[in-house]
Formats: sequence, structure tokens, C-alpha cells
Amino acid sequence: MLFKKNLFVMAINLAKSQHLDSDGLSEIFRQYGDHLYLKGDHDGAIQQYIRTIGKLEPSYVIRKFLDAQRIHNLTAYLQALHRQSLANADHTTLLLNCYTKLKDSSKLEEFIKSSDSEVHFDVEIAIKVLRQAGYHSHAVFLAEKHTQHEWYLKIQLEDLKNYQEALRYIGRLPFDQAESNMKRYGKTLMHHVPDGTTSLLKDLCTDYQPKRETADRDPPPRGQENKANSEEFIPIFANNRRELKAFLEHMIEVEPFSPAGVYDTLLELRLHDWAYEPEAEKKKVLQGAALSLLHSDNTVFDKALVLCQMHNFKEGVLYLYEKGKLYQQIMHYHMQNEEYSKVVEACKRYGDQEVCLWEQALGYFARKEEDCKAYISQVLQHIDQNNLMPPLLVVQTLAHNSTATLSVIKDYLVNKLQRESQQIEDDERKIRQYREETAHLRAEIQDLRTSAKIFQKTKCNMCSSPLELPSVHFLCSHSFHQHCFESYAESEAECPTCTPENRKVMDMLRVQDQKRDLHDHFTRQLRSSNDGFSVVADYFGRGVFNKLTLVTDPPGSRAPGGLEADLQRDLLIHTKRNS
Repeated sequence: MLFKKNLFVMAINLAKSQHLDSDGLSEIFRQYGDHLYLKGDHDGAIQQYIRTIGKLEPSYVIRKFLDAQRIHNLTAYLQALHRQSLANADHTTLLLNCYTKLKDSSKLEEFIKSSDSEVHFDVEIAIKVLRQAGYHSHAVFLAEKHTQHEWYLKIQLEDLKNYQEALRYIGRLPFDQAESNMKRYGKTLMHHVPDGTTSLLKDLCTDYQPKRETADRDPPPRGQENKANSEEFIPIFANNRRELKAFLEHMIEVEPFSPAGVYDTLLELRLHDWAYEPEAEKKKVLQGAALSLLHSDNTVFDKALVLCQMHNFKEGVLYLYEKGKLYQQIMHYHMQNEEYSKVVEACKRYGDQEVCLWEQALGYFARKEEDCKAYISQVLQHIDQNNLMPPLLVVQTLAHNSTATLSVIKDYLVNKLQRESQQIEDDERKIRQYREETAHLRAEIQDLRTSAKIFQKTKCNMCSSPLELPSVHFLCSHSFHQHCFESYAESEAECPTCTPENRKVMDMLRVQDQKRDLHDHFTRQLRSSNDGFSVVADYFGRGVFNKLTLVTDPPGSRAPGGLEADLQRDLLIHTKRNS
């Protein structure tokens, strides 16, 4: 009855006096709001709808006031919805849009600057709406207050263009977040604030500690050292060579064990500066700086070599070749630049490690049509001293040079022929000596066979005391006391003094005898060798092609005391001593 007569206030009082539940009251408030809305009392209607929050679906009310374009009434309802923490992301978006439409900055500030305990909305949604509406300062405030670092930096850099403030903000972030944001926005910051960005990166890659705005905050714990990988930030300096060089030099000074990429990049910068520096003094300083990096052994060998070759940095290329023991590359480098004296110097310096350098040098000078007689003479002198090449090969090599006349190799050939003649004379002299010694030994053997041996020793060869009976005498003319002989002799049939030498000779004979049967090895070596004559001569010297004849006594004809065996041993001993 009260509804029909539109006595809603009386109906509400009656319901309250009868302790009607909240659902029943909410339905009365809704009908009362609808009644006022139809009458055009939008302010009164919104107050009744506010009392239905929590029971009535908010979209029911929102749709009415959106259609009627009653934004200030809708704003009041949405504010009440947020105060009761019943608003969702769409409600927040709608409320902020209402504020921006009404240009009500005071209400907007009051809404976003409410204390943390009074925040009843989605902060990220609010930031997005404010940014789209152009309220950048309000969006920045909200992002900073609620630690929305990504949104704060995005608005500062993309909308407000406040690069200095963005850099300051990153410097106050914890290490992980500061590192990630510098990787994301580093190029933009480097373009607009190069010095400040470089300074922050230096801190980030050494021992980063977030900067504190006020003294009342507790300092961060110092237990863990925070260091970013400096090599990962090099791309940030793409168009800032000066700042990149300062950053890299700072890193290798503070952190000597920085990644190899840091040293390689700094080397490239220094080589570039060296290549384009017109002043000789500065160029020399830059050359020393580049070489110091190469000497530090922190650069990657292959990359450093390519960089030095690209910039034609001669000292660096030669140092790296020497470091890598690429001696032939050093030779070829000097050959390409036609530095004749350097070629000879490289041969003298590295020729002991690689003998072929002298041969290459001779071939190089032989191909030159210029007058290189002096250098050829130096090379030939060393080849001659160390016997590195056969004379015939030397002549064939120099035959390609039209300027190299016989006078160039005259001294070499004369010295070579003189030495070979001297060698022939020495060999002939030794042959005559060996023949004389052989004849003497044969005569001595014949004398031992046909004549009696007189022993005239007066002292023992073991103890050097006067010889007394009983004594032991050997055909090698050594005599011993019997007790000395029995104490030291290893065998009754051998002289203790001659035994060591005799064993060496017998071992040599035994080894030669074993090598005589290495026919397969000889054939294989002969086929694989470039100089077959040397192989044959070597095996001929070992006695491979000799017919072995063993001198043995016929049964029953052995002289007392083993005369023939003693004669053979004596012959071996004399041969060994004379050789």
C-alpha cells in the first residue's frame, strides 16, 4: 500500500521498526531510487542506490546514469563502491574516466593519494587510465608510490621525456631491477644523458649499492657483492664511442679479470683511434696503449689478430704471430711488405725453431728480380754453416733469378767444395790408418800363433803390488795375483780389466747381428724415403749386406788355455780402442 502511494520513506521506517533483513531493505531502497530517477531527482536517486551497494548489481545503476549522462552522480556511486572495496577493474577505469571528464583534479588527487590502507582499486589499471587521459604527473605519482617501476620509467621516458629523473629512479632500485631496466632503457638514456648513464653503469658493473634519498632509511646489507656483466652493456654505447671507451677503461682498471669481450672492444677502439690519429706523438701513445692490451693476455687471440690486421697494426700482428709461434706467418708478413732486412732478421731469430725459414728466405730472394745479392749471401752463409740444403738444390733455387750470377754463390760453392775435399782427405787418412792398424794386428795375431808369449809384468794390475807367485797372466799383457784375480774376476776365462770394454764390443756385434734380419723394415724404409741411397748406405754400414763368418775351432784342435778365443777378443779390443 505504501509503495502504491509512493510513501517510500514511511515504508523504510516501518521496515526498520519491524527488523526487516538487509535484502528486504535493499529492495525498498532500489524501488525508492527508481521512483526518484523517474521523477528526475537524480541526486536523490543516487543516494538510495548507494544504500543498495552489496546487494544490488552495480551495473544496474551504472547503466542508468551512463545513459542519462549524469557523470557527477555516477562518480558519487563509484566512489561509494570503491570505499566499500566492492569495485573491480572496470569500475576503477570508469571512475577515473569520470574524474578526467569532469576535470576534477582535486577529487582525482584525493582518490590516488589516499593511504595504502584506503586503496580499494587496481593500481595498474588506474595508471593506464591516467596515462591515456594525459594525467602523466598523477600516473607517475601512483606508479612511484606503489613501486610500479616499469610503469614509472615508461611514463617518464616516453611521455614526460624526463630522462634525468628516470636515471635517478633506476639508481635507487635494487640490483636485479636496476640491471634489467638499464638493459631495457639503456640506449635511450645513453642518447640523452650519456655521462650520468655511464656513471650508473660503472657502479652497476663493480659493486652496486642503491642510492638512498633520506638518512632515516636503513642502509642495504653489505654481505653480497652485486656485479653485473659489463660485456652485456656494450651494445648500449652503440653511438657513444667516447663514453664506451671511458666505461671499458674503468672496468679493466677496477676489474682486471673482466670478460674477454671488454678487452676486445677496448682494443678495437684504441686501434681505431690509432689508425685515424694524425699527430705522431699521440699516435705513439695510442700504439703503446693497444700493445699493453695485447700483452695483458686477456684478449681472444683470433679476434685480436683480425682487429690488428683490419687496422694494419704491424706491431700487434707481429706480436701475436710470435705469441702463437706462427714463425712462417712472420716471414710471409715481411715478405709481403718487401722488408728484406726483416726477413733475414726473422730467420736469425726463429730459424732454430723452424729450419725451413732459411730455405723459404732463399727461395723468396731467388724470385726477386731486384738486386738482393747481399741478402742472398747472408742466407747462403747460414745455410752453409748449418748444412741445411744440398748444393745442387741451392743452385737450382737460385737459377730462377736472372740477377743472381755465379759470383753470388761462388764463395758458397768454393767453401762447400773445400770442406768436401777436406772431408775426403780425412776419410782417406783414416782408411790408411785403419789399414796400417789392421796389418799390425794381423802381424801380432800371427806372432801369437807362432811364437811364445813372454810375460814380463812385475806388478799386479789389480792392487799394483809387486807380482808374486802364484800369479795369473793374460795374452792382453795384464797380470794379477791369483788371490786378486779370484776376488775380482767374474769369469776365469776373461781378464777383469778388459771385461767391460769386451762386453761393449760384443753388445755392438749382437745388435748389428739382430739388425741384419730386418729385411721388411729395410724394404719399407727404402720405399718411403726420399733419399734411397742414404738408407742403403746406412744399412750397408750396419753390415746388413755382409756375409757373416764365425771363426770357430774345429773339435779337438783348441789350444790349451783357449788361445784362439783370446786372440779374437784381443783383436776386438784393439779394434775398439783404435776406432
